[in-house]
Amino acid sequence: MNEKAILNWDEYFMGMAVLSALRSKDPSTKVGAVIVNDENKVVSIGYNGMPRNIADDDLTWNKGEGLDSKYLYVCHAELNAILNARNGSSLANCRVYVTLFPCNECTKALIQVGVKEVIYLDDKYADTTGTQASKKMLELAGIKVRQYVGKNVEIKVD
Repeated sequence: MNEKAILNWDEYFMGMAVLSALRSKDPSTKVGAVIVNDENKVVSIGYNGMPRNIADDDLTWNKGEGLDSKYLYVCHAELNAILNARNGSSLANCRVYVTLFPCNECTKALIQVGVKEVIYLDDKYADTTGTQASKKMLELAGIKVRQYVGKNVEIKVD
């Protein structure tokens, strides 16, 4: 077997998060999240999308204002992963692999369910107040945060 083809756990789980992000119908920002326990077993997966039973084209994907803003409707990948946890599995002491640094709302949810570590791929909103609040809360809650370092995980779908 080719050594380059062997993935470590971080590469494997971030690859799953990248793949999960491809399920999102958001035309501008696709995000995936994978929650993993201490035994390196996947507990849950999520991506950013509309709430259950609402078709992806029934509401807007625009960044507009008022009711024409996707931000009012979309469930973020981390929240979907939390809500989709198998059989009510505990998320305490789990790690979350996410393709985009969590917003302040998802960060609150991650803290509340007891996630112990956040591994993120991209931090493109680092300068925003929301991301700064996320980082502050994670630090105060004693949650380990690190940027993903590893093989460039690319998923090609033809």
